[in-house]
Amino acid sequence: MKIKKVKKTKATLTNIAPKVISGGFYDLSDEEIEELRDTVGVKYPEKNKYGEKLFDANGNIPLTKEEKDSILPLLEQKFEEVLDILRISRNDPNSTHTPARIARMFVNELFAGRYQKPPITTVFPNRKNIDELIISKGIEVMSVCSHHWQTISGKCAIGYIPGKHILGLSKLSRIVEWFSRRGQIQEELGEQIADYIEDLIHPRALGVVIKAKHYCMISRGVKGSETDSLMITSVMRGLILEDFNLRNEFLKLIEN
Repeated sequence: MKIKKVKKTKATLTNIAPKVISGGFYDLSDEEIEELRDTVGVKYPEKNKYGEKLFDANGNIPLTKEEKDSILPLLEQKFEEVLDILRISRNDPNSTHTPARIARMFVNELFAGRYQKPPITTVFPNRKNIDELIISKGIEVMSVCSHHWQTISGKCAIGYIPGKHILGLSKLSRIVEWFSRRGQIQEELGEQIADYIEDLIHPRALGVVIKAKHYCMISRGVKGSETDSLMITSVMRGLILEDFNLRNEFLKLIEN
């Protein structure tokens, strides 16, 4: 039995000052939302000045080590310009090598999932016809908000009832990391993870819940509480979406 192509995504914000919440714009000021409206219909370049394809912040085009290395000096130069514009002197020993550090950080760490091949995943046959929930929780989420390039930090829980195949447990963490290490909005991150698992093993039921702090709403903007501000998103598919008791069991198990 393949999972139904019915999707349900739910997002909630807790203990945050009232804010516009629509299509992932929860962290934008009224002024920034107006700027978005002003750019509706504007067509931006699809290639950069080097003739290379541009793609979404949370997309993926694998690059070779040589290609990634070639990005670093270009990026370092641009961050040197940023420091100059901000009037930060590189005679300050704390800032001398900052452009190079930032360049390496974005290419090799924060945005690594944009340029890496998919993680190697181990799939096993469901020989015992397991028809109960398999759950992995406490999976680290470390990402960057696409809007302001601020940290998204939290945990992910994934539960599924297998069809003909079972996924190696550690692979769930690798899948989450691969999608997290990009510019993201949390709603789309959950959908990407669910899509990938669905295509990989065709589970009968699938749930992905992410709870994360968004520093675009903590260090700036509404300046929410670092202790209590939390965004929760859920993606439910197949039997977990259709069966209230199963969905309730999944949510209780990931809380306890």
